[in-house]
Amino acid sequence: MIDKVLTALENKQTILYPTDTVWGVGGDATSKQVVEKIYTLKQRADHKALIVLVKDIEMLSKYVQEIPEQAFAFLKEERPTTIVYPKGIQMATNLLGGDGSIGIRIPKHPFCQELLASFDKPIISSSANISGNETPKNFDSIDSKILEGVDYIVPLQKVTNQSQPSRVIKINVDGTVQILRA
Repeated sequence: MIDKVLTALENKQTILYPTDTVWGVGGDATSKQVVEKIYTLKQRADHKALIVLVKDIEMLSKYVQEIPEQAFAFLKEERPTTIVYPKGIQMATNLLGGDGSIGIRIPKHPFCQELLASFDKPIISSSANISGNETPKNFDSIDSKILEGVDYIVPLQKVTNQSQPSRVIKINVDGTVQILRA
């Protein structure tokens, strides 16, 4: 199964896959073309940044200008937490916030870990819903437009309920921390 997902990612296709939080729409976070496809599929304004998954701190360090000291405490927590870093690098520019920031999470989900290790690049992880609609609680509640619009659906855990979206915190350039989603 992982080979089919990798082929889709390498071919700049979008995927629908389970994460440590909710079902996500994803793809290669270094491809501007893939980012555009996801914005179109989700009917999301392109000025709203997307979240990215990386395997570990080593991979994280390749895609942010620096890891602020405040981030390490959040990275150790069990709760899935997306951290918005002040400056993302080596990613599709249309993925970054208007100020150059990027939201990144290190998932604990075994499938995500295996996929990230095999792909060796960050993967977009945006909730599997049309922008403005409720985040689906399980596979069966994913909008048909999303199901029909992605290039590949990972055949995994379709009946398992997922948890809530990750907590989102932002570490500002001055070192202050904001809670964006509790």
